[in-house]
Amino acid sequence: MFSNYLIGLREGLEASLVVCILIAYLVKTDRKDALKPIWAGIAVAIALAFGFGCALEFGSQELTFQAQEALGGSLSILAVGLVTWMVFWMRRTARHLKSELHGRLDAALAMGTGALVATAFLAVGREGLETALFVWASVHAASDGTPRPLLGVALGLLTAIALGWLFYRGALRINLAKFFTWTGGMLVVVAAGVLAYGFHDLQEADFLPGLTDKAFDISGTIPPDSWYGTLLKGVLNFQPDPTTLQVAVWLLYLIPTLALFLAPTRTTTPTPVRDKV
Repeated sequence: MFSNYLIGLREGLEASLVVCILIAYLVKTDRKDALKPIWAGIAVAIALAFGFGCALEFGSQELTFQAQEALGGSLSILAVGLVTWMVFWMRRTARHLKSELHGRLDAALAMGTGALVATAFLAVGREGLETALFVWASVHAASDGTPRPLLGVALGLLTAIALGWLFYRGALRINLAKFFTWTGGMLVVVAAGVLAYGFHDLQEADFLPGLTDKAFDISGTIPPDSWYGTLLKGVLNFQPDPTTLQVAVWLLYLIPTLALFLAPTRTTTPTPVRDKV
């Protein structure tokens, strides 16, 4: 549940910050007449993300077991690729996100209503589609027959909305670069588990060999239905009897990705400006 809460919080907060920055800029520049097109673009983006998530969930239920596993494995790998790109991108641009969005909004204001709708839709829609895909893959990997994974996502999104509102009202100030670095590092750990589970799905679909080749089996020590087994699965997507391929994929992704992500970055500006929302 915690891993899904983290996904909802991290992805939802990105979208919330984008919305806050767009709305605050229009209010401060006395362009409240442009708020309706912005909200329209945001509403379309949210509807698209929700529809995409529903299509993934209900569409996959009509497939055969083998097709479901093949689809789940493929989309899990795609989701990990997207979220990995996203956390590295946000780590580089968190300090400059505000000025970048302001520049896009200025250009859209000059072009008219349609451009405003498109700007809001693209800014929020990308986050929404990434969130829907990664949430679906993570819930699919962590599913234990209970609504807890979805509850975790919902709580994370609600927390993100509340934080976004506090940012907008000026009641909260945090270092966004540090926040996205720490949550991004934790998300890489979650992504490693989703990736390993995706490869396991492809093994179950007979796309990859080695389904019976277990790296280890500690089900007797950590029963999957125990409270601590459920906790480990919910937080780290831990499986007590992974295949050798799952363990290899988990290590090959996690170690270099986390090392690169946490490595100090060089900045070309001597005095970087911290954005405040």
